[in-house]
Amino acid sequence: MQRLSEVKTGSVVKIKSFENDDIVLKLMEMGCLPGEIITVEKKAPFGDPISILVAGYHLSLRIDEAEKIFVESL
Repeated sequence: MQRLSEVKTGSVVKIKSFENDDIVLKLMEMGCLPGEIITVEKKAPFGDPISILVAGYHLSLRIDEAEKIFVESL
């Protein structure tokens, strides 16, 4: 497993779990649920924010939010 913040652009991954933190509820409300497939679409020049495709829509996450999501490669 790795953190979403470490995944390279163009990769497709599956959400496995979250780091225990207050932001988990916010992430789940945005469609970032365990088992959901994510495509990392773009990263800003300095890596923050990142753009992902999840649950059929585009979402931008700050790097500190992406660090809270543990994923596995498909």
